Amino acid sequence: MIRVSVPCISIAGGEKLYPSSRGAIMALRGIDLDVADGEFVSLLGPSGCGKSTLLRCIAGLEQLSAGTASIHGQPILSPPDGIAMVFQRDALLDWRSIIGNVVIAAQLRGHRAALYRDRGMALLERFGLAGFADRYPWELSGGMRQRVAICRALLMEPTILLMDEPFGALDAMTRDDLNVELIRMWQASRRTVVFVTHSIAEAVFLSDRIAVLSRGPGRIEELMKVDLPRPRDLGVRETPAFAAHVAHLRAVFTRLGLMTT
Repeated sequence: MIRVSVPCISIAGGEKLYPSSRGAIMALRGIDLDVADGEFVSLLGPSGCGKSTLLRCIAGLEQLSAGTASIHGQPILSPPDGIAMVFQRDALLDWRSIIGNVVIAAQLRGHRAALYRDRGMALLERFGLAGFADRYPWELSGGMRQRVAICRALLMEPTILLMDEPFGALDAMTRDDLNVELIRMWQASRRTVVFVTHSIAEAVFLSDRIAVLSRGPGRIEELMKVDLPRPRDLGVRETPAFAAHVAHLRAVFTRLGLMTT
């Protein structure tokens, strides 16, 4: 296992067991992972391999059954300050305007929404949604709604952004567009990002490193460094280096019996 020198997020010996009347279910086993400040790490694997469970444990929404999870050396016992999470479903409130959905992140922390309206508007402008601030979620496309969800997550300027397959339900062109916007945002801010996906190409395009998880109980089978120059645009996907990374990951999944040749 590769250890980073100064971990922002650290999981050591992580296991997650779900009790059941029909026998306990082991979701994660022996997870060891360090993520450095400002690093973009993807959790890549098939459905049911524990990617989302691991992300929820980092977010403090669930607790490990064994092992430790910490942020900057502090145990994760509840949702830590400075973390925001984006889910696959945008979870917008249809009765609130778009700007109202963004500033709710401040209200939930006990702040006055009006004090964060300007910051929310700036985020909407950055993501191409300035003209939709007074619209409602049901008036927006799926891709636009996910942009709003990202704006909401960024409103309180988190240092760590956790993303649980945020683009999985979108069409390929919209997904590409949001990948580019996400990487531009990350390159500008260098937040620490942990990104869950089952798309090999998406993981290679976005990440500094990729943790490959096997099907349950989830284990990190390989931690791969992505040796592609930054900044990146979609053109990098046409390069031999990109293809080599994708081929290597496909070979890993084939070895694990998760992909046929």
